[in-house]
Amino acid sequence: MDYDLIIVGMGPVGAMAANLAGLWGLKTLAVEKTESVYENPRAMGFDHEVMRAFDNIGLADAIAPHVMPYRASHYLTTQSRLIKRIDAAKPPYVLGWAPNYVFSQPPVERQLRANIASFTHVTVELGTEVLAVEMQDNLAQVQVRNRSGEFRVVSAGYVLACDGGTSPIRAQLKLRMEDLEFDEPWLVVDVMLKEGAGESLPTTNVQYCEVERPSTYVVGPGRHRRWEFMINPDETPGEIAKPESIRHLISRWLDVDDYDIWRASTYRFHALILEKWRSERIFFLGDAAHMTPPFLAQGMCQGIRDAMGLIWKLALVQRGIASPGLLDTYQQERAAHVRQTTKVAKEFGLIICERDPGKAAERDESLMRSMNSAPGGTIRQSLIPGLKNGLIDDRSPAGELFPQPMVVDRNGVKGLLDSFTGQSLRIVIASDVDSHPLLEQLHLRLEGSQLQLEVVRLTAEHPTQSADPDQYHELDGILEQWMHERNCKIVIVRPDHYVFGGACTTEEALALFERCLASLAS
Repeated sequence: MDYDLIIVGMGPVGAMAANLAGLWGLKTLAVEKTESVYENPRAMGFDHEVMRAFDNIGLADAIAPHVMPYRASHYLTTQSRLIKRIDAAKPPYVLGWAPNYVFSQPPVERQLRANIASFTHVTVELGTEVLAVEMQDNLAQVQVRNRSGEFRVVSAGYVLACDGGTSPIRAQLKLRMEDLEFDEPWLVVDVMLKEGAGESLPTTNVQYCEVERPSTYVVGPGRHRRWEFMINPDETPGEIAKPESIRHLISRWLDVDDYDIWRASTYRFHALILEKWRSERIFFLGDAAHMTPPFLAQGMCQGIRDAMGLIWKLALVQRGIASPGLLDTYQQERAAHVRQTTKVAKEFGLIICERDPGKAAERDESLMRSMNSAPGGTIRQSLIPGLKNGLIDDRSPAGELFPQPMVVDRNGVKGLLDSFTGQSLRIVIASDVDSHPLLEQLHLRLEGSQLQLEVVRLTAEHPTQSADPDQYHELDGILEQWMHERNCKIVIVRPDHYVFGGACTTEEALALFERCLASLAS
């Protein structure tokens, strides 16, 4: 076997998968048929879960100049009535990062690729195309052709198809996509404002729910602004994407001398989910596995979650710590999550895309009533589900994302909790629990095992230098409050930061840990 893992496609999902594979020590080959990052923006938003993942691979500081917190979204009618407001949760932030961001994709993607060089186990080959993938002798045999036209076959334990919405690997295997019945044509226009221009533009994101032409306005980082326009039935994608058509559409907001067009592309916004996310030793991630309408800014997030949810499982299986059956939980967990998130994005799209005046009037009144009953608006993070099945226990808080508080260790070093624990299987113990009996039993249980369990013991006061290295004091109370609300004192957390389960006593925690071990082995 040449590699543990071959990753096909080096968009943001494939590049993140390659970084995570390096983090977990998997010998990996990542191939991409193009030789450089696509220079036009496509995705424009991601959330705190993805920012946490970027930070886990050491990238948060490098991408900071190209990232900005996402602004609230206002839904306006043709008469400019506000009928819906979607905002972000206020600080302190439960995952340690702002809930949502806008970003400039090309420079972020370049940083994501450059970061792979810090992992010695990962080889990247650009200008290399995958021609075929076949199974032979319990390995995946991958036929590739490099930029010089040379052919070779490389083998791996597993292949990740991160090869996009048209996925040649998916097409070769004739795998079916389930259609969730959303198919609308849109024009997406990115512009760069000229110096001093744009003072009259909205200061927040706007969904123009207008029957004449639904459209979207997004405030990007720096001078980057995006408009999305629904294409009317009497228009063709080719005609509406012409510069003169674009200038006419944007003239409502800006004079032609105020901006430069960065890119303009027409799309059909789809809601599709792959019926079978795995074919023998091939796994599908990102757009190769699902496509989500952009109305919740979750398209790229979904693919990053795919990588976060799969790579650590592949690593545990490769090390012999977990059974290959663990990999079956990939689709169990991710398909349900993607389906629910896509359903919400579709519902938002249907709100925005309503063209019938009578139905639009009914929509407006219904949303006004909802907004009046909840004047604070909808919190965007409340729309993103947790895990409902797979490698989780059967009681709350199983399946939730584990918070990431700011903590201080015994040396007085302050940082987000992940910076101390990394991506690991963790057991987190509240400050008012006598942890010694539990830790003694866990030590005995893991004696001779390769499974690494990171211990986090919270303390009521700042730990002194004589304290144990696994003791941390929380600075903002987020985790303490979260555990109190869920009536648990001990939490087992997966490497991808989802909670396996919670317990109140040492006995419950030991039983929970045994169920976790059994799940890994089954």
